[in-house]
Amino acid sequence: MFNSSVKDKISALESELAYRAKLWQHKNKLPALTGHDRIIAETLKREGVYITTLADLGFSSTPKLLNAAHNFLPSMGRSNYNPSVQNPPEIYTVTDLADFYQWGNEQRLLNILENYIGLPIAYHGVQIRKDFINQSQFSTMLWHRDSEDRRIIKIIIYLNDVGEKQGPFEYVPSSFTSGINFYRLYYKIHNSGISDEMLNKIVPKSAWKSCTGAAGTVILADTQRLLHHGTVRTQERSTLFFVYTANPPKRPGLCTQYWDNTFPKPELHKELN
Repeated sequence: MFNSSVKDKISALESELAYRAKLWQHKNKLPALTGHDRIIAETLKREGVYITTLADLGFSSTPKLLNAAHNFLPSMGRSNYNPSVQNPPEIYTVTDLADFYQWGNEQRLLNILENYIGLPIAYHGVQIRKDFINQSQFSTMLWHRDSEDRRIIKIIIYLNDVGEKQGPFEYVPSSFTSGINFYRLYYKIHNSGISDEMLNKIVPKSAWKSCTGAAGTVILADTQRLLHHGTVRTQERSTLFFVYTANPPKRPGLCTQYWDNTFPKPELHKELN
């Protein structure tokens, strides 16, 4: 067991050194950024999150994206559910549908994300989801970090206005989860996620950042770096999630859910025409 532990540590160190060498080698190959795009990338490097709007990004593919999303949303959430119990979200993988996929493949966006991640990136896919009324925390409503890669960007687009009642994305700035707090949080994160009550004993609620916003709000967040969750809600919330890592990611097996059959896929062309 001792030898196995040593080998694991050596392997982890070798992997980390190789990763840092790749970052250094790719540094001069990163796409050049100017203006607003450069501000986004620099803010991500500094804070791990950037909040903007579809209008401010101004991608030409946005009208088709919104049309596809709002055509599909009425078919979601038709099953009966009980607000007094845990109701998991309804998620569809729409990576194979061009009107969804192409927005996340805009070259300006890819350039921004490559500058943040620091390596050639993998665009894993896109999901549309509807989150329902819940009275208690479970699953992704518990505080957690994602672990697909060393740096992960998930882009969340609000498809309806999201205030406190709709359960906004919420995160803790990384400055509050480093040092001794990292070790206090790590075991709890690794095993099951953290409730609001547990987190408040380590990081005061006053430090948590709630990302409310109107329909069309866009949140770019490094969900490995930031402790985050979706909050308990008393009204439904509809969103799009786009996912990016380095190519290849550290844990590729965790990325397949964004394009495989983990979640249902709509029949091509049928629902969106």
